[in-house]
Amino acid sequence: MKLFFFFPHSKTNSNRKKKYCKIKNLKKQNKLSEEEEEEQNERKKKRKSYCFIFLLPCLLQMGFRYFPLSLLFSFLQLLLIVNGRNLSESSSTPINQDLYHSSDALEEQIRDLVSRHPNKLRIETIKTQNQGYLAEISVVTYSHSNTEIDNKSKFRILLSFGQHGRELITTELALRLLSILSEEQRIPNSDPVFLNHTLDNLVIKVVPMENLNGRKLVEAGDLCERRNGRGVDLNRNWSVDWGKKEKDYDPYEENPGSGPFSEPETQIMRKISQSFDPHVWINVHSGMEALFMPYDHRNTTPHGLASHAMRSLLENLNDLHCQGRCLVGSGGGSVGYLAHGTATDYMYEIAKVPMTFTFEIYGDTDASSKDCFKMFNPTDTITFNRVLNDWCGAFFTIFKTAKWRLDETYSNASTENVGKLESIDEYLGGYLMERSSRYGKRTEVLELGMQEIRTYFRLFLLSSVLLMFMFCSRISKSKCPSIRPLV
Repeated sequence: MKLFFFFPHSKTNSNRKKKYCKIKNLKKQNKLSEEEEEEQNERKKKRKSYCFIFLLPCLLQMGFRYFPLSLLFSFLQLLLIVNGRNLSESSSTPINQDLYHSSDALEEQIRDLVSRHPNKLRIETIKTQNQGYLAEISVVTYSHSNTEIDNKSKFRILLSFGQHGRELITTELALRLLSILSEEQRIPNSDPVFLNHTLDNLVIKVVPMENLNGRKLVEAGDLCERRNGRGVDLNRNWSVDWGKKEKDYDPYEENPGSGPFSEPETQIMRKISQSFDPHVWINVHSGMEALFMPYDHRNTTPHGLASHAMRSLLENLNDLHCQGRCLVGSGGGSVGYLAHGTATDYMYEIAKVPMTFTFEIYGDTDASSKDCFKMFNPTDTITFNRVLNDWCGAFFTIFKTAKWRLDETYSNASTENVGKLESIDEYLGGYLMERSSRYGKRTEVLELGMQEIRTYFRLFLLSSVLLMFMFCSRISKSKCPSIRPLV
């Protein structure tokens, strides 16, 4: 009897932990040499254990002839333990079914929640496909009014969860947030009357699970999968600086797709943002604790009033809900690597959303790079509930203060500019086109009017030149004597 063992090839995992391993190094620089030494020792142990793995078939054939089966396996296990490789210990933590819903169960819970509160919540499912690949995204809208006309006059917030399949905690946060909005659950130490008064003036769209196909792959056993159902990273598939590759680019994990918006999921999200026209966008991830603003593809933050409003809001959230643990700043400047083609940069640069953020709500920096579930998701009940409560509190702080901060920022700017004189050259040069409206949107009507003024001014100059030319030519003809031809 022959037994054959297959040992799958282990991919490199250095880039998998890239999101926050550089942050960990910033905090533990003095331990860098110790970590390198441990890594070298681990490689030596693996090389030794591989020698025994290659001998397994021979040992097994001999073992069935000369040794009892139980004694043989005990001997092999002892050899691997001595060499630092215990087969009885798994290198990855499985999904805790007691804490986390499956994707189907989560969708069912959300639909039941919406059906119980039709006066506040409504849900729609958007489907699209590309080259035979089908994707669908459910969108839940919270509003005290169900008419689109009323909603357009309110302050609008768009939240996206579950863009990467392995980040299960983000979808659980979406469910908890919707439960609080429907008043089936409460935030500890909160005033429900005050919250209701705040929410009266808001419309909130929640995408609980942006990457459903990728989530299915994770539930099937690939706990490290972050991409969609055909291997594209949805947070590299947007158009701002798409396709650019850094030195540490990982083609497996950061595949940007065949082109900007090649994936149905990003096409759906773009359509939602265009029709909803939000004032605040938040993309929720896990892997570390951070509060990021643009830019991801640069190591700087934007200039101007909107940047000041965003940073002040994030610093307030860090003090109130992160207890100072969260990194605050641009994604590209804070993490230590640049990301190109991200959703947040698109929302700020192209969609002109005044406040755009990426929230990183949890990360276990002590987890092995192979233990993806533990790296990106809390595994115990206490930490699980703490993360959900803290970040629900952060979201409600945004609901209460985001509009006020934008109003205050732009009203102060308007006050400072009162009485400032501008020359006609500046006026015609289009300086007024860069003025922002109440929530930072470009004043398209003013821009169109200025274009018409400049067009009419050019036509006036051209017609004046033509008239002068005609007038001068007539005068010159009248003064010149007529010359008869010779006979």
